[in-house]
Amino acid sequence: MTEPEVRHEADRQRFVIEIGDAVALLTYAVVDEATLNYNHSFVPPALRGRGLAGVLTRHALGYAAAQGLKVVPSCPYVGRYIEKHPEYAHLLRHSGAPDA
Repeated sequence: MTEPEVRHEADRQRFVIEIGDAVALLTYAVVDEATLNYNHSFVPPALRGRGLAGVLTRHALGYAAAQGLKVVPSCPYVGRYIEKHPEYAHLLRHSGAPDA
């Protein structure tokens, strides 16, 4: 199965997949010049079960890595995705003292 195309709409601060009239998305906010907050993901019911949230998240994390940015995963899905895919853990922005 071919992976769907992910489009980055920087002006709207989101990554999207459009299939027909349905739109799956992952939105973000710019925290500072070095950090993005991935704050919301949504896949409409008609598109669920296809792994689109994972595709969006992988693409968004790849974008952050390519740009040399850190991420704050305030979207619970993105946080769980990083936990399950530790190869992205280096992108997390840590504040305060390091975890013990």
